[in-house]
Amino acid sequence: MSKPAELFQIRSAPGGPHPCCVPSVERAQRLEQSRYLSQQRQKVVKGSTEGMIRLDGGKFLMGTEYPKGFIADGEGPVRPVKLDPFWIDAKPVTADEFRYFVSKSGYVTESERFGWSFVFHAQVPPEQYKTLVDDTVLNHEWWCKVNGADWAHPEGPGSSLDGREGHPVTHVSWNDAAAYADWAGKRLPSEAEFEFAQRGGTEQLLFWWGDDLEPAGRHMCNVFQGEFPRTDTAEDGYAGVCAPEAFPANPYGMWSSIGNVWEWTADWFSPDYHITATRQNPVGPPQGTGKVMKGGSFLCHESYCNRYRLGARTQNTPDSATANLGFRCVRDV
Repeated sequence: MSKPAELFQIRSAPGGPHPCCVPSVERAQRLEQSRYLSQQRQKVVKGSTEGMIRLDGGKFLMGTEYPKGFIADGEGPVRPVKLDPFWIDAKPVTADEFRYFVSKSGYVTESERFGWSFVFHAQVPPEQYKTLVDDTVLNHEWWCKVNGADWAHPEGPGSSLDGREGHPVTHVSWNDAAAYADWAGKRLPSEAEFEFAQRGGTEQLLFWWGDDLEPAGRHMCNVFQGEFPRTDTAEDGYAGVCAPEAFPANPYGMWSSIGNVWEWTADWFSPDYHITATRQNPVGPPQGTGKVMKGGSFLCHESYCNRYRLGARTQNTPDSATANLGFRCVRDV
């Protein structure tokens, strides 16, 4: 699961970031532009389509009324939606791709500016726990505040991306993701675009392969097995983020569309805005406090957070970052 709602304001100090952490005027202007593009669904066509999938758009049934879902999240009602054609990244943005962006732009992520990020307790080396963990979250002690954790140091000081260059980048906020998308000449997907691609042409299934999480005992995605949050038995082969190609792509060729890492979308979150919103290229409300996240992560478990379902959704504040949260980009045709 993503960082719980009660954590939303932890990283937002009352007076905002210290002046030394404020980006330059030029960078702030670019970030504001990327936010605008990702919220307004302006046509974005300048980015390369290498590594992307062209989808023709069209009609599909969005949302779910699954009885074991989360009504308060606004998963339903199921409604017909129509989208224009668009391109979407076949995979989440990788650590190596994000590293290239940083090297060319000089961008500094919010986790780096804050000086810490959230790491799942099992990812913290036991012998370094007392040294690395500055605090944990009340009633959600599996989330550890680790000083020095960021996209390049996923478990904090001493960790690196070695051997994980092709994994989805994590510890990136919505603002970081929007800045990358703008730099790449792309934008973040609307929630509707993400779900359309995620479904892979299927209608109203829990997962693109059917309604059984493990058909015939086969693991189709990277989620939590065992007793959450104590023991991940890693029966699917992974107890953390893995390469997108570790599990099958959906019928559209979209890798890691369920599980592995949550993914940011452009839309502000609302549990009910979509009920009366347009059905043609819908986007979220004009403002809010949290951004919609889709797909679930390696920490999702049936007993605690089954939001790895196609129609599920959750939210987090734009400045939040965790060890199980990434993104991918889209561009218009």
